[in-house]
Amino acid sequence: MRILLAGASGFLGTALRERLAADGHDLRRLVRRTPQSGDEIPWKPSAGHLDPAALRGVDAVINLAGASIGGQRWTAAYKRKLRSSRVDTTGTLARAIAALPEGERPSVMLNGSAKGFYGDTGDTPVEEDAPPGDGFLSDLCRVWEAATGPAEDAGVRVVHLRSGLPLDKRGGLLQPLALLFKAGLGGRIGSGRQYIPWISLADWVSATVFLLERDDISGPVNMVAPAPATNAEFTRDLAAALHRPALIPVPGFAISVVLGEFSTEILTGTRALPGVLLRSGYEFAHPTLPAALEAAL
Repeated sequence: MRILLAGASGFLGTALRERLAADGHDLRRLVRRTPQSGDEIPWKPSAGHLDPAALRGVDAVINLAGASIGGQRWTAAYKRKLRSSRVDTTGTLARAIAALPEGERPSVMLNGSAKGFYGDTGDTPVEEDAPPGDGFLSDLCRVWEAATGPAEDAGVRVVHLRSGLPLDKRGGLLQPLALLFKAGLGGRIGSGRQYIPWISLADWVSATVFLLERDDISGPVNMVAPAPATNAEFTRDLAAALHRPALIPVPGFAISVVLGEFSTEILTGTRALPGVLLRSGYEFAHPTLPAALEAAL
């Protein structure tokens, strides 16, 4: 299968690219700079530019582009960057796909999204049919997913990857957390009762490949493990996996002072469940948090 990747150099994109290459797929990468090899295709998503001809012969498009949600404080400028890095890229790809003649379009578009779509759900479990929540990130996810509209209207199967927190020592949430715990500075955050919808990186990659190949699945898919953990449970299991204590809780007000508005995403939780994946027969390699942490570390 010939696959076009956006966001191929990020944490998730790198892991997925390695798996797809190992599986023998023909990969093409979208780049914002001058291409340096034959598998790179230039585009300017901020200007809405991608030559539709670059998509001819492509069987699938996977878009994982987007600035880091937790990269820094959510200033007005950084919010604009978070939005444009997702909505502009998605819209540019979707319009380029739709511009191709029928019969020449990719058959599927897998597009990034996030568990933040649901907002704070407290103790209430949510699956893919739940409505969007409140707040900046929920609104961002809603607009992000809507930007695939031109591709969907053109008859392309679109899947929205509502990802939780992928666990791997090479990046994502676990990398900085592991360093803190190893230094003896680990502890629950805030009340510790907020849910963390996690997934092992291996399962995230395998589930993405599963969705790529299943032509009967479209729409939102919660990319999370079947056993979401509270922050306190996550703290306990990570400390045990690293053989370190978890004695220093971080009060909510301190997180708010340091992170500003982004702190709401840490102090509140989403009890998301992988309804579509489970009903479709996907089997998790790491269904429990201790197993996922052992694999990740």
